[in-house]
Amino acid sequence: MSIAERKGRHRAERESRIVAAARVIAEREGWNAVTIRRLAEEIEYSQPVLYSHFENRDAIVAAVAVEGFQELGVALRDAERQATGPQNALERATAAYLSFALRQPALYEAMFVLPTNLRFAEAETRPELRAAFEALATVVTPFCANTDVATETFWATLHGLVELERSGRIRPSAHDERISFVIRAVIASQNSSRDSG
Repeated sequence: MSIAERKGRHRAERESRIVAAARVIAEREGWNAVTIRRLAEEIEYSQPVLYSHFENRDAIVAAVAVEGFQELGVALRDAERQATGPQNALERATAAYLSFALRQPALYEAMFVLPTNLRFAEAETRPELRAAFEALATVVTPFCANTDVATETFWATLHGLVELERSGRIRPSAHDERISFVIRAVIASQNSSRDSG
């Protein structure tokens, strides 16, 4: 292994440690506890070393979010692979999305709530973000003619449900009923697309 390769590997390992530490602190104590100083203490690197990897805290949040999108994409694809048909794939993907978001609130917050420079639906959209979107699109496509709009709307609906549930603004007792309603709405859109076509 060349010196350059070794340096590159060490750099990647340091970045991985920084991101892992940020995730642990955020899940345990919330994102307000994640500071450059705190991360430096946690992983025993100097603050300048952290700044040599990440411009600021927002860049660390973005790196955490990218990992989250990778993990979400895997969870959605696994759910779709285990399905017995299109409706079951939609149901399983919905359950996987909600479980992911509610099980890892700080990770989900990094992905969708905190400010980052990550962009969707643009030429420079990262592949991890595209893959997560495509995994959702795969389960929506059998029911909808305009897949991008339908997937964005489905995603927005799931995100809204997650945020309202997490903040206690909607009744927990109606969780399953709301999910069934969303799934029925997506399936019904297939019939309305046919009727208008």
